[in-house]
Amino acid sequence: MAKMIHSMIRILDEARSVDFYEKAFGLAVVDRVVFPTFTLIYLRNAETGFELELTVNQGRIEPYALGEGYGHLAVSVDELRDEHARFTKLGLNPGKIVELNRDGKLFALFFFVTDPDGYKIEVIQRNGRYA
Repeated sequence: MAKMIHSMIRILDEARSVDFYEKAFGLAVVDRVVFPTFTLIYLRNAETGFELELTVNQGRIEPYALGEGYGHLAVSVDELRDEHARFTKLGLNPGKIVELNRDGKLFALFFFVTDPDGYKIEVIQRNGRYA
């Protein structure tokens, strides 16, 4: 059976992105691999073995076009409203909290935040299928 191990995004500034993901989600650098034309930075936290791979292409200065195919990354948290307040206090500019109901029951409680390179991250309350 296949095991999901990481998702990769291309970034412009390693320090800026590592700082954002550490502040927002408690991700820390667990490996950094330098090649002649690019660097791979692997981030994770104690919650999961799944990693976020940041790729920095040397010499790239213009932002990447995210295109219409990119959706979002998602992370789950215990207390969404507390996380929203924390993000706000840190100046991470979270979007509004959205409550999505289905058949009269809470399906999802979430907000989105955008990283320094324009990638959307959904922060979702642990509940139901997202527990």
